[in-house]
Amino acid sequence: MSRIDIQKTYKLYIGGKFPRTESGRYFALHDKKGKLVANMCLASRKDFRNAVVIARKAQIAWACTTAMNKGQILYRIAEMLEGRKEQFIKELEIQGSNHKNARDEVDASIDRLVYYAGWSDKYQQIFSAVNPVSSAHFNFSAPEPVGVVAIIAPEEQGLLGLVSAIAPVVVGGNTAVVLASKSLPLSAISFAEVLNSSDVPSGVVNILTGEKEELIPHMASHMDVNTIVYCGNDEDDIKQIGELASNNIKRVILYKKKDWRGDYGQSTYFIEKTLEIKTTWHPTKI
Repeated sequence: MSRIDIQKTYKLYIGGKFPRTESGRYFALHDKKGKLVANMCLASRKDFRNAVVIARKAQIAWACTTAMNKGQILYRIAEMLEGRKEQFIKELEIQGSNHKNARDEVDASIDRLVYYAGWSDKYQQIFSAVNPVSSAHFNFSAPEPVGVVAIIAPEEQGLLGLVSAIAPVVVGGNTAVVLASKSLPLSAISFAEVLNSSDVPSGVVNILTGEKEELIPHMASHMDVNTIVYCGNDEDDIKQIGELASNNIKRVILYKKKDWRGDYGQSTYFIEKTLEIKTTWHPTKI
């Protein structure tokens, strides 16, 4: 007897679980030949708000996780992604990439995770300082995470762009709510499965799929989001984000690059962008 193939169901990733969107909406994803590939969840404002609540609860424990452990976790994600390399290559090909570019993108994504894993216990030395003062005090400056970060992932390079946006945010002790590429969303949900089977605590990374036009206003205006990262060059989006983010003095980070390959797609200073420098005074004599 012939059998019916079990097709993969692509859902959201919130709090370490894979819920359907509360709105019940979806959008159809087609391959380059026009064939239906999957129905993707169309995340709503409520989905985003739920993700922020969970990200906030997870952030304190994640910030207190040792730098060494964070590095081990990022390296574990890279290991898991390496083990599923062929699946990701196939998904990128389905979405229009040729085999060489797909393989290069997956390899670059794995290498990027290893890059930030290596920096997890080192960036503190670069961005901290002992400051000279003219009073009887020690004065120290040390980096701390800003908190919850909303990320609009790059529309191009659905896997590498996603990894490049998430890794520097979480290695700094922040938690993230990410809106994945709408045109290339398959890799985002499959990457969520990698996160879920790695050692990443639930709620540290939350991934949504849907319309930028619908969710950007909520991401930029949400009062419990500390920073918003926008990857793109749409000037209308950038203007809207800047105006709405000013309501709670939310930090806005813009990445206008379209190609995340190469050294310019990674930097220690990408980590620094979602850190705050805390200065402590301590008397030299009690």
